Amino acid sequence: MKATYKKYILNFKQASGTSRGILHTKETYFLKIVDNQKVGIGECGLFRGLSVDDRPDYEDKLQWLCANIHKKQEELLLELIKFPSIQFGLEQALLSLKSEHTFELFPSKFTQSKDSININGLIWMGSEAFMKQQISDKLTTGFSTIKMKIGAIDFETELSLLKSIRKEFSLNEIELRVDANGAFKPNEALEKLKRLSDFDIHSIEQPIKQGQINQMAELCLKTPLPIALDEELIGIFNVTKKQELLQIINPQYIILKPSLVGGYKASEEWIKFANKQSIGWWITSALESNVGLNAIAQWTYTLGNIMPQGLGTGSLFTNNFDCPLEVKNGHLTYNNLKNWTFNL
Repeated sequence: MKATYKKYILNFKQASGTSRGILHTKETYFLKIVDNQKVGIGECGLFRGLSVDDRPDYEDKLQWLCANIHKKQEELLLELIKFPSIQFGLEQALLSLKSEHTFELFPSKFTQSKDSININGLIWMGSEAFMKQQISDKLTTGFSTIKMKIGAIDFETELSLLKSIRKEFSLNEIELRVDANGAFKPNEALEKLKRLSDFDIHSIEQPIKQGQINQMAELCLKTPLPIALDEELIGIFNVTKKQELLQIINPQYIILKPSLVGGYKASEEWIKFANKQSIGWWITSALESNVGLNAIAQWTYTLGNIMPQGLGTGSLFTNNFDCPLEVKNGHLTYNNLKNWTFNL
């Protein structure tokens, strides 16, 4: 068994705004395992500035993995505990190696083109005109759930955008989610949540920065609209610590990005603890290429969660790989008449 990796830079079709700044490119790595002429492919979706494994020794760890690929999967995953995106890439590549088709990791009605996954439409930060245009585009292409990133432009402008959506579309017609990416200060967060709650918001992701556990717990207790933890889950590796975090904060939802929390196994641990506390959850991609998105989508389908998932990121890049994933009427579908063009 031999393993190699290759770095790849994804280019955004248009600069994408978040509360952390403007994104023009996204770095990622592909892990390739070869065993008796069978090939397994996985994506290590490093997210600069957000991943806990955004470290100078990232490629050193990939080199270590390639040199030690003959070891048991459990041993490798344990050694990679502080490199969640590499853990996830390894899980994918090993599943890919065992599968009949390289990119069919979880055969299901989804991969047979017989069922789809309900997803939200993502609205990036930008000028009021740009955000309005995105909202209009998402609604005309059949999305019934919209997720709007907030926290980078003037809060009053963001409220007016939400108000304009609600004037046209009721709660029954459009579900609105917002993502603050930790943009609110703890002392102003509750007041902002109260103002947002006027617009029948489904939930807000990460209103304050992660790591402020007591403030977040108080916010989740007093909030007028459901709070979803996102960045808060990053860097929590210990099983006991995961359980403790959910018990202390007791959020209404958690959002799982496998590339950021350590892949399938780690995500399923979070889900188990969330279910114990009746905490809702959904799955989101983290700007992976179609290789990683495909791996997340196929697994997500097997979980049977009917909530809209955050998997609509495949069309963001100019140099993504052609694949069977397609977005139709606010759903992610798998057109198995389409072929992959992965050529690295």
